[in-house]
Amino acid sequence: MTDSSQHLKELEKLRKGIDELDSQLVDLLAKRNQITTQVGQIKAEAGMPVYVPEREKALIASRRQQADALGVSPDLTEDLLRRVMRESYHTQNNKYRCVKPEIDNVVVIGGAGALGRVFVSLFERSNYNVSVVERDDWENGYAESVLQTASLVIVSVPINLTESVIAKLTMLPENCVLADITSIKAKPLEAMLAVHNGPVVGLHPMFGPDAPGMIKQVVVVCEGRGSEKYAWLIEQMRIWGATIHDSSAKEHDEAMAYIQVMRHFNTFVYGQHLKGENPDLESLTMFSSPIYRLELAMVGRLFAQSPQLYADIIFNNPDNFALLRRFYERFGLALSLLESGDKKGFVEQFMKVGGWFGDYAKKCLVDSKQLLLKADDGQLLRDK
Repeated sequence: MTDSSQHLKELEKLRKGIDELDSQLVDLLAKRNQITTQVGQIKAEAGMPVYVPEREKALIASRRQQADALGVSPDLTEDLLRRVMRESYHTQNNKYRCVKPEIDNVVVIGGAGALGRVFVSLFERSNYNVSVVERDDWENGYAESVLQTASLVIVSVPINLTESVIAKLTMLPENCVLADITSIKAKPLEAMLAVHNGPVVGLHPMFGPDAPGMIKQVVVVCEGRGSEKYAWLIEQMRIWGATIHDSSAKEHDEAMAYIQVMRHFNTFVYGQHLKGENPDLESLTMFSSPIYRLELAMVGRLFAQSPQLYADIIFNNPDNFALLRRFYERFGLALSLLESGDKKGFVEQFMKVGGWFGDYAKKCLVDSKQLLLKADDGQLLRDK
């Protein structure tokens, strides 16, 4: 037997061993899934949250230590476990404990919409009686009748309709909790306080409708009135896995000007510029490293969604236009550095911005490496 034949034979034997181990790994994942499903049932009965940060942190630390002792990469072990745990959280969340069983009727206005459906599903899995009100229901009388007996009303409609829908809610029982889940808070909160004398709260789920639920998601809570009467709702969201962040409506909307308005507008202009220049998108992805493919993906993601939604977000508050104007001016100043050949000035500005970001920039560098490795493994947005 030649050396080449011997090597191929040995390689085939080793590959068969790997295949067997991979098969065992899948079997172990199935067994783990069965156990986590049982864990979820117990948590639902006991009213325990699906996601317990301390438990996850301790488990990861223990397995990293074990991996290091066995000569296995702790980072690989953590990456694998986090992916497995993320899946297990979603096998645990079929049912949740109902925090307030005496609630007669939860009404989600716009419950057939993308984000509205997420809330409807969560309430139903917590054994609440849920009603959905849509546009036609205002004309046929259904909305009026169901809202008159509501214990909780959540407004989940497009931003440009939110205030007009809230203005119709004059029939709510006094003890009914009124909430909205719009991405702006000051104006909807003001409108709810004006139309309803009972408990009012502004909510902003910091996730999109493609999220399977609230596990590890942040929900911003802006107090309106009667916090003791809607405390059960906040606790229910914690049981669903949410992290609650309390904020004033003013603080929230000021932050959203940077997080949403400026970013969306900047992305809109970038996409508009790409369209005008008309490069070949497939070629761009082939020449892009993972980080640039991710950036391009965020641009493409915007234009795959509703233009009306993003127009509403950007146009909603004219006060934000001044922020965009300042961004435009700083872009011009940065461009003037290039046109004048002032590389030294560019470096100085770069250093000042880096100093402003401080240690957060270093954390971003470390954390982004993990994202980029995953993007590269999956050949993200590149032909397979």
